[in-house]
Amino acid sequence: MLERLRDFLKKETVLCVAALCAVVTMFLVPPDSAYIAYIDLRVLCLLMSLMAVVSGFQDCGAFRWLALQLLRRSSGGRVLGVVLVLLPFFSSMLVTNDVALLTFVPFTLLLLERIGCASAAIPVLVLQTVAANLGSMATPVGNPQNLYLYAAYGLTSGQFFSAVLPLTAVSLLCLTAASLPLLPRALPRPELERETLQQPRKLAVYTVLFVLCLLTVFRVLHYGVMTVLVLAVIALMEPKLLRELDIALLATFVCFFIVSGNLGRMDVVREFLQTLLERSTLLTAVATSQVISNVPAAVLLSAFTEQWRELLEGVNIGGLGTPVASLASLITLKLYLRWPGARAGKFLAVFTVVNVIGLLILLGATVIL
Repeated sequence: MLERLRDFLKKETVLCVAALCAVVTMFLVPPDSAYIAYIDLRVLCLLMSLMAVVSGFQDCGAFRWLALQLLRRSSGGRVLGVVLVLLPFFSSMLVTNDVALLTFVPFTLLLLERIGCASAAIPVLVLQTVAANLGSMATPVGNPQNLYLYAAYGLTSGQFFSAVLPLTAVSLLCLTAASLPLLPRALPRPELERETLQQPRKLAVYTVLFVLCLLTVFRVLHYGVMTVLVLAVIALMEPKLLRELDIALLATFVCFFIVSGNLGRMDVVREFLQTLLERSTLLTAVATSQVISNVPAAVLLSAFTEQWRELLEGVNIGGLGTPVASLASLITLKLYLRWPGARAGKFLAVFTVVNVIGLLILLGATVIL
């Protein structure tokens, strides 16, 4: 029993911390009817539906198939390095940064071993992690904080993209330049197995469901209708996907909704956060993300500021920095540590240097742009 509890605490650390914080604030602000207004049901339904649809894409092998097609067309080490880094950059725009890393990190480690470049694993994985975190900021569905802020502030697509696309372009240029020297020019051509798309009919259905999710994000379709359609179709077609949903992430959001709602009703906390945000919403968002990660930072700070652009930029840029700044970064670390040649100390050192450099570049770009 104790061992199972220890495993749960280790696996769901963020949820446990969020739940503890929620309980503490509930003592300070006793539960009442106002608690109902804390919960953003639209965001929770969108998150749940998107997770289910993306799991369907994974189950059909769509991402692995795409990676193999691109790698077969890659000639030389320079191009291969760029492709490996940009795969999670572009895929995270549609399937979130954590799914992109779960898909491509194990694939990358296997490929690097095959071509005799295992020594390049750390820089490649670090840049893939940065790429997934930065690529995901380009769309409302790329990461949970974007989805939340897009809904919380009632943003239009024009407002959202005008804020994030310039930073995405700067990120793309920097990542491309950084990935060029990752691998030697001359490399043995890897033997890549022939792989076809599995279950193309199901893939077509998941594509339609994903379009429904996008229509809901852009407020064309009501979230209730979308949720019923997505869950009903997947329950009939592939019910195991519903059992595999990341309920912990949804529960974490609920806990942080309670925390931010209660803090907003505490005069001392509200005045302190408002003072920081008035000085610089951007820097406050970046700094908060380094400590509690960018998703809860977005939920917490949104209750105290109307400066949506600076907050949106801050929590996305703030995904760089410490390993906990973006929870997706921990996925790479976990996957890498399972690899036989893993060197945790070196990985964290390279990760920190690259992330700090990236953070400074994007902060500078934000000020200039």
